[in-house]
Formats: sequence, C-alpha cells, structure tokens
Amino acid sequence: MVLYCIKFYALKVASTVLHHYTFKGKVNTASFSPDGKYFAVGVGKHTELWKAPGLHKEFAPFVHHRTYTGHHDDVTCIGWSSDSKFFSSGSEDMTARVYSVHPIAGFTPRLLSGHRDYVSGVFFSSDDSHIYTVCRNGALFCYRKVVQGVDEHGIPGYVAYEPPADGTGTKEAGDENMAPIWHLYTKHYFNHNHAKVICAGFHEKTNVLAVGFSNGVFCLYELPSFTEIHSLSISRNKISSVAINATGEWIAFGSEKLGQLLVWEWQSESYVLKQQGHFHEMGAVAYSPDGQLICTGGDDGKVKVWNTRSGFCFVTFSEHTASVTGVRFSHSGHAVYSCSLDGTVRAYDLIRYRNFRTMTSPQPVQFSCLAVDPASEMVCAGTQDTFDIYVWSLQTGRLLEVLSGHEGPITALHFNPLTSVLCSGSWDHELRMWDIFDNKASTEALPHTTDIRAFCFAPSGKEICVSTLDGQLTFWNVEEAKQVGSIECRRDIAGGRKRDDLVTAKNSASGKCFTSVCYSADGQVILAGGRTKYVCIYSVAERCLLKRFQITINSRFDGLLEKLNSKYITEAGTSMENYSDGEGSDLEDRVDHSLPGVAKGDLSKRNTRPEIRTRGVEFSPTGSAWAAATVEGLLIYSLDQKVVFDPYDLDIDVTPDTVKESLQEKEYEKAFSLALRLNEKELIIEVIESIPHQQIVLVVPRMGGRYIERALDVVAWGLENRRRIEFYLLWSFHILNVHGRYLKERSDRLQPVFRALQKSASAHKDSLAKLCQNNTYTMAYIQTLTDFANAENADTELGGDDDTEMFSDEVDMNEPRESLAMQMGLDMGDGAMDTTTATDVMPGWG
Repeated sequence: MVLYCIKFYALKVASTVLHHYTFKGKVNTASFSPDGKYFAVGVGKHTELWKAPGLHKEFAPFVHHRTYTGHHDDVTCIGWSSDSKFFSSGSEDMTARVYSVHPIAGFTPRLLSGHRDYVSGVFFSSDDSHIYTVCRNGALFCYRKVVQGVDEHGIPGYVAYEPPADGTGTKEAGDENMAPIWHLYTKHYFNHNHAKVICAGFHEKTNVLAVGFSNGVFCLYELPSFTEIHSLSISRNKISSVAINATGEWIAFGSEKLGQLLVWEWQSESYVLKQQGHFHEMGAVAYSPDGQLICTGGDDGKVKVWNTRSGFCFVTFSEHTASVTGVRFSHSGHAVYSCSLDGTVRAYDLIRYRNFRTMTSPQPVQFSCLAVDPASEMVCAGTQDTFDIYVWSLQTGRLLEVLSGHEGPITALHFNPLTSVLCSGSWDHELRMWDIFDNKASTEALPHTTDIRAFCFAPSGKEICVSTLDGQLTFWNVEEAKQVGSIECRRDIAGGRKRDDLVTAKNSASGKCFTSVCYSADGQVILAGGRTKYVCIYSVAERCLLKRFQITINSRFDGLLEKLNSKYITEAGTSMENYSDGEGSDLEDRVDHSLPGVAKGDLSKRNTRPEIRTRGVEFSPTGSAWAAATVEGLLIYSLDQKVVFDPYDLDIDVTPDTVKESLQEKEYEKAFSLALRLNEKELIIEVIESIPHQQIVLVVPRMGGRYIERALDVVAWGLENRRRIEFYLLWSFHILNVHGRYLKERSDRLQPVFRALQKSASAHKDSLAKLCQNNTYTMAYIQTLTDFANAENADTELGGDDDTEMFSDEVDMNEPRESLAMQMGLDMGDGAMDTTTATDVMPGWG
C-alpha cells in the first residue's frame, strides 16, 4: 500500500511546517471548515474529520475528531455549510452524503442520490438553504432544505426552509435543535458536446459556479437560476482544477496535461496570469551570469526563460521540433543558445525575444550537448550519432570546423573559463581537449575506465571533475593532465527500488551514476545529480559527501520507495496492479494517440511509471542557490542566511549590548568591527544603517582584511533587499575603491559576492533606467523652469522689481521635490518610491 501524507504550513508567520501526518491510504481531497477549526480529509471511501492545528505549541497538533463512513467508493469532493455545522462529501459511487460535525438530535446522515456518474463537486449556498451537486456526466442537482410545517393546503409535512429576511442570521425558537432535511428540487444539464465535467468551484457570496470540462472549456453560471454568464476555451486538454478567490473576481484554472495555470477576471474578461510549464521532462538548465534568470530546455522542444525572483516564465521559444538537449547563456546574458535532436543550434535574443541565428550541419545529425566560449564568439555542439564536434561563428553563423576523434556519443562540452581550450567527454572513455583557435588537433586525451557521463571545469580553470558510468567522480589537474583525486559515490547514489528490480534498494547502485555535475562559484563544493532520487553536494577539498537532497516524495514515480510489499512480488516480478494510483481511469487517457489519425488503441490499463531522476543541475553564479531539472519540474534550493551563526574572533566582551553602546557613543568604527565579529546579519545591517553617510569614508579604510568579505556580502544583500539604494551604493563604492587590490587577489573565492553585488546593482539600474526614460523631458522641463525662476529672482534682486511672480500660480519652486514632481505630472512608474520614505532612499535629500 502506498502511503500518503498531509502537511500544514504557517506561510505568513515563518513558512515552516507545523505538523504532518501520514494516512495509510490515498488522500483524494481535503477542505477547511469556514471557521478554521476543522479540516476534512477524504481517505479512500472514508471521510476523516480533524481539528486544525494552531500557531501555538501543543503536544498533538492534529486531533482526530471522527471518521465518517457510508460511501462505497473513493471520496472525490467535500463541501462545508456556512456555519461549519454540516459538511457534504461526494464520491465515485455516484452519491453525496451530508454529515453533521457534532451529534444533533433526530439527525441522521442524508443520502443525496440520483446521479449517473461520480460527483465532481458539492457545495452549500450562503444561507445553507440549498445544496448543489455537480455530476461528471454534466448534470447539476439542486437540493432544497425543508423543515417540518404546514403547506399552503393546510396539510402537515415538510415545507421549504425560509432563511431570516433581515439577513442577521437569527433563528426562531426551536430551529437550533431542528434536524434539517434536503430534498431534490430541480435538475440542470450543461450540454457541452458530450464533454465531461472534470472540476467545479462555487463562490457562496455571489452564487457563481465555475465548471471546467474535458474539452478545455470553462463556463460560469449563476445559481440557483442556472444562467450562463460566460464561456471560454482556454486549452485543448481537460481542465484539471478550478479555484475562486475570496472576493469572487478572479478564477484560477489548472490543466495537468500541459502544466498550464490561468487566472481569469471574469467581469472584465481579461487574463490576470498565464503560465505554462514544459509538457515533457526538462532536459537542460542554465543560469544567467547575474543569477536573475534561468533557462530550461525540455523534451517538448521548447526553450523557456524563468525569473528566479517571481518563479514565472516570461518567454517561450518553440522553434525546435525535437527534444532540447542543451542550453547556455551568453557572457552578457542578453542571448540564449540551445541545441536539439532536430539537428539545429539556435540563438535567441532576450531583448527582442526572437530567434536571430540558426546553425545547422552539412548532413543531418542529432546534437547532444552545447558549449559557448567565454567571449561569446563561437558556439560548439557535440553529436550522438556521428561522434563529431561542430564549431560555428556566432557573428556570421558559418560553420568553421568539424572536430573528429571520438569513437562514441559525446555527452558533454565545456570551455575552460580562462582559456580558449575546449574539453569534450564521450562514451569512448576519453576526455579530450582541443585548442580550436590555434586550429590544432586534440592536444590531450585523459583516459578513463568507463563511459564519461558528465564533467565540468572549476571556476579557476585549473581542475576538472568527471562523472563516469561506474558511479565515481574523478578530479584532474588541467595543467599537468594528472588525476589528483576521486570520490566513490555508489553508496550515495543507491536508494529507491523500482518495480522490476530483483535486488533491494540498498544494493541497487548498479547502473546508477551522475549525469550532471557543477562546481559552485567559489569552487569549494561539487553539485551532482543523475539516475537517482538524490542530488548530492560534495566537498572538493575533503573529497566527502556534505549533504544530499531527496528531490521528491511523490510516489507516482518509479524508484522512490525503499521497500516493496513482498506479498505482491510474483514469479514474474512485482505485480503492478496493486500499486495503481488511479491514472488512466478515463478512456481518453488509455487511447494510443502516438500516430496521426489513430482513434483506437490498446484500451488495457498500463501502470508504467516514469523513473525518478535529475537531468541537469546548475549552481547560481551568486553561490546562494542551485537549480535542478527533474522529472518533477524545475527545483530551486537557496540558502537561508538567517539561521547561520559563524562568529569571528569571539570574545566575552563582544555582545550585542556592547555594539549598541558603541553606537550610542558614536564610536562607529568600533561598533562596526564588533558587529562583524559577531557575524549576525540583522545586527550588521542595524549598525550599517546607523552610521551617517558622511562617516562611511572614515569607517571603511579601517576595516580588517578578514572583515572586508563579510561586509561586502552584507552590503550586497542590503542593496537588494533594503530601500536605501544610494546609501548602500556609497558603501559598495568605498569598499571597492579602498580595498580593491585585496579583493582582486582573492577574486576566485569572492565570485559569489561579486555576482550578488552585480545582480543587485543591475536590478536597480533596470528599474531606475525605465523610470528616468519615461520622465526625461518632464525633468528637463522642471530644470528649465528652475533655471528660469532663479534668473528672474536674480533680476528682481538687482532691479528691485517685485511686482510680478511668474510662477506663483503654476509651480512653487520652493516646495519639496516630491510635491513639485506631483504638480508637474511626473510619471513615477510602477516602481515609484513612497514619498514619506524619500529621505531614507536618498540620504542626500533633507
């Protein structure tokens, strides 16, 4: 049996896990009660009710309240009443049931039947007088609440429940203990060309129902009149999920098949957000030089560029017709290069968003890897069928040379970061080096015992790390062509047993290896990922494992579980029927559409699952994050600097109180030195922002050598995350100006700090440049008015003519600058600063 778990997060407080609980069954749905005290979970054919955890510490955050039974198949949806006293659950047994949270005298769980397919959604109206159930075959059933009374003919029985007319929610005497009953009132049908209802969402305050169909169409209806408000086709595949925000203005739709996310504002009929991931697996990943962008290439032939801050894809290039096997950024970060199995290497412009260069080979080949020289003048691509390396000029797009010599598919290409030497690895067990600018043949061949799967250069260009098929990482000295060390990684790679494995997960390292490796920006650690569920980080100096990360806990992937249930193992291997997760339950999911025009296929259920693996790993140039292209998608891990405590020269007198006392006594140099010795970021930021900008030029020259690196790192962080832009730019300028020689001598180790500083400065440059460009002529006009007013004032003082004031009715030049900008209609743009904090941003003002 596959185990599933549910986790709760305190997102607005600390973004941490409060508690998690593992259910011994599949969790199909979960829903909070409106008052937030309970949450209901559909586990198999049962509904479990739990008390929701709070933000305070307690011994048992999850308290089980009750388990509700009655369904004969899996629970698919849960809906709550507005008072949180009742909830209803829909099931695949084509029924819905109404339960009470607490026992009510005379009330028994109500069965809502009559559906001809399983229930996709169940909802209560705002006054709880109606229950709406949405059936998968396109039927909407409306159940009306009835109470005991006398009808219009004077016959006692059940009459329709009338909510209080005053809207205060008050109830008559006896209503509190009255057992409610819901009767079928009316039926409606969607009738959308035999399309099935996949998901539904309901907003109680506006009585708007959003329905997603299997043909990619969604519709909005007003209940209980069942009036169609809007209908739109947003995808060619089925809409998997729908959600409505609290105000009912925005509706979010998700399509699992294509990885689409759409937020629609139905009143203005406009898109708020449109995002789509890769349809198939990601095959390549690359960081931009400043670390702000990530480029990915997928098996769907698309190249996508993502923003690391927002996590959104802002441009997609779909010119490739086959799987993308490699992506690279140019040295400037304004262009992206990609290679594909379709036999082309393409260059994309990130300013105009177009494919400006396409490079091909004389005969059709399949490119498997890509490399761009540090000057972005040449691009090289290796093939997996002819075993050659093609070299093109990026300026002209002409093929310059074809390098031959390998006897197997080429798996990786990299340029030395400091020289023009090209290095290539292949299945022929050789790592070759080429000097393409001197037009020489292979200058050196480094032999290995097995196939080379991946390699990378250290940032210094003096060392190479090679990953081979036997699960080893080998380190070579480039200058001496000598092996300097190796790491045996078989035990680190082992883990996870596939369905057809005849050995345990502990002994499953055979055939597993790292297919992607990358040095950190300072060259101290190695990041490696491949045919395993782990991504490992190794120390280069110690040749040991520092940490490994499990990339997913999604049990739908093969090779994730450590142990399989032995009772399901047969003579032919593991029986897959007992590990079914419900995929392929629809006919359209089982039909084979691999060939054009195929309408029928093998209708038997297939339980093959994708194997868990990592296709590519990449360290951020800033060293604070790394990305992995996996079968789950693009994963980004970053450092949490807040929990790091690494003091320098700690003494009994070095305390936060001592630092604050030094600040009060205006001993800025001493306070700054003590804060750096404590190495607490919050305290360093407080000290930096307490130092007047006139004192920066006096404090910076007196910093010790070992504190310069930490100070520059904190300044780079403050420039990115704080609002005092000019203030932190002054700190950066003085540190680089005074200690430039010291920093240059240690540039290899300080690359992450330099790139973080460049990233922050570039981000502010882009935003401020756009703001200034939009207001160039307005600011010139204001400056002209200022000069003209000064000239008039000078003439007035000399001539004594104070009868007229030209600008008294238009612009008062003595007003603050922000008020003047508002009078002149200065366009502050989207990134405008709050005028109340203008002195914090620009310390020179005021």
